[in-house]
Amino acid sequence: MPYTPSGFFCDRLIRERERRDGEGSLNKPLRFNGQDYNLLKQEYIQKKALFEDDAFPATVDSLGYKELGPKSNKVKNIVWKRPKEISDNPQFIVGGASRTDICQGDLGDCWLLAAIACLTLNEKLLYRVVPSEQSFSDGYAGLFHFQFWRYGDWVDVVVDDRVPTLNNQLVFTKSAERNEFWSALLEKAYAKLHGSYEALKGGNTTEGMEDFTGGVTEFYEMKEAPKDLYKIMQKALERGSLMGCSIDSLVPARFETRTVTGLVKGHAYSVTGVEECKQNQTQNQSKVRLVRLRNPWGQVEWNGPWSDNSKEWTTLPKVEKDKLQHQNAEDGEFWMSFEDFKKNYTKIEICNLTPDALEDDKIHKWTVSVNEGRWVRGCSAGGCRNYPDTFWTNPQYRLQLLEEDDDPDDNEVACSFVVSLMQKNRRKERKLGANLFTIGFAIYEMHGNKQHMQKEFFLLNTSKARSKSYINLREVTQRFRLSPGEYIIVPSTYEPHQEGEFILRVFSEKRNTSEEIENRIEADHPEPAPASAGEESEEEQQFRTIFQQIAGDVSTEIVSALLFSQEMEITANELKNVLNRVLSEHREIRTDGFSLESCRSMIALMDMDGTGRLNLQEFRHLWNKIKQWQGIFRHYDSQQTGSINSYEMRNAVNDAGFRLNNQLYDIISMRYANESMNIDFDSFISCLVRLEGMFRAFQAFDQDGDGMIRLSVLEVKSTL
Repeated sequence: MPYTPSGFFCDRLIRERERRDGEGSLNKPLRFNGQDYNLLKQEYIQKKALFEDDAFPATVDSLGYKELGPKSNKVKNIVWKRPKEISDNPQFIVGGASRTDICQGDLGDCWLLAAIACLTLNEKLLYRVVPSEQSFSDGYAGLFHFQFWRYGDWVDVVVDDRVPTLNNQLVFTKSAERNEFWSALLEKAYAKLHGSYEALKGGNTTEGMEDFTGGVTEFYEMKEAPKDLYKIMQKALERGSLMGCSIDSLVPARFETRTVTGLVKGHAYSVTGVEECKQNQTQNQSKVRLVRLRNPWGQVEWNGPWSDNSKEWTTLPKVEKDKLQHQNAEDGEFWMSFEDFKKNYTKIEICNLTPDALEDDKIHKWTVSVNEGRWVRGCSAGGCRNYPDTFWTNPQYRLQLLEEDDDPDDNEVACSFVVSLMQKNRRKERKLGANLFTIGFAIYEMHGNKQHMQKEFFLLNTSKARSKSYINLREVTQRFRLSPGEYIIVPSTYEPHQEGEFILRVFSEKRNTSEEIENRIEADHPEPAPASAGEESEEEQQFRTIFQQIAGDVSTEIVSALLFSQEMEITANELKNVLNRVLSEHREIRTDGFSLESCRSMIALMDMDGTGRLNLQEFRHLWNKIKQWQGIFRHYDSQQTGSINSYEMRNAVNDAGFRLNNQLYDIISMRYANESMNIDFDSFISCLVRLEGMFRAFQAFDQDGDGMIRLSVLEVKSTL
């Protein structure tokens, strides 16, 4: 019967969630770098000193690593100053936070500033990210804090208020009000979260919008936009969704360049208003649909119809102008008709707090399930469906759609859900050369199988749904409608062998569950196989002779007499000599032989009497196992290269009688595979020896058979 240690390896995510007991929620955010804002503030008030953040110091390292790094001329004259050194009357927020408080500086983070501008439209969301009780007067101690959503958790980030300046002017984000600093400090906190200011250069507005809300983003290409896009945009703003848009720049040299219409290509804009207005009765058209946008530069505006000074404004009654808060100012904000908006912009992004159905007038409560995972090179980084030999090794998530929608379309029984795949930490790792992977996912229907699906399944079955395309964005999101049932979601990078972490979220109108498909950890035969009875084979006679020569110069009759005694034994080094002499006779296995470390592991596995040596009977038990495992190795080493691909290790381990979870397969690949993602014969046998020893040790301590053990320090040492 298989032996199953259910508590052998606990799921990391579940363990962390239970340990944190609610930490990471909005009400109890995690403390970034372990810094507690309230304790630090109290400490520095008592010390009558101003906080200096050692975790994000006022040095060039916090500015950047390349263009803003130590060797860059751009940083030579930058001086870090506190707001009280820049302004006589610094304020955190002046007259309420608004979108005009965000003006881009000398950092290419328009995507972030566009998201901040959107955030100011929703006061509740804004003051969740920017706690409003902060100031430069009451209880001032030189520190501020901000809160961001970070891959499933809310985190509280503390910063000191030293900001980069040049000629006493803020270098990066600033407010139109010279003495207002909330936007500059928010940018600093976000830079700290990602390691430096330079890490914020270049990005997608959705990234900032999601980090401010924990929401999920859907994209619309203008050329493929739904007919009711205007209605969708109206409802999105009504429900507190954040919106951004951009104009693709096809020629890299023209990135962020101004067009004759005043719009900028390759640049992120905020959508800050969507209104339908009545025109004067003399006009042929009774209503006009308008969109308000904002350039994070705080200047450079659209100069076409409905721009600040255009004649079209004369066609609106005063009450409509007042409703639109129309003003003639070079502040980066402007109106344009919806038709011109569609003609000029190529993409719009809508970040919903939850994916409320924008197709109708009902507000739905969506449920969400969150799974964290990773792609490990050589084990679970299988690439897309174009790579069938490795695609199946990707992490797999079982999705159960349990209830159909309340309002099915055309009487179709289906479940609406949104899948969001987000890669983690790529921006923070830019200084190490990391770029965004090209990612996507596929969804397959299955029935009741709770095991990791094998290669054959994907060769015989087509996907029921998949992401529209693989793309190098932080997140890929798509909405689906499928019949109630069981499915598996396979997230992957486009190319195999790309290693990284991700978070997979599934939102649905009705109840759903999604979880990683984890094999039960079990072994079919952790006990050593008994020695075979009967006459010795020619091979066993050969072993007896070699064993005799190495263990001592004694006659065959004496060896027979001592077969079950403890007097003729070999050490790890002698075992190495025995095995390698025998292997040299097996030409079908290309190997340099076993290492001393491997032989020590073998003795630890087979040494039943605790002598640290092997007698002949223990040696025969060991060789029986090696022969069995040798057959498995030869099966997967079909080209007789002397190694097997690490992606095949999952199947080889299964054939040897061990079922492991994904975390253990990852560990095996990292421990035993070489740089070419291959595992040689010595490493293969060493892995199986350690696995069997692990299961045997666990079984010995699991006296009540419940699959859970508790070890003392001495008991842990006894397993080594």
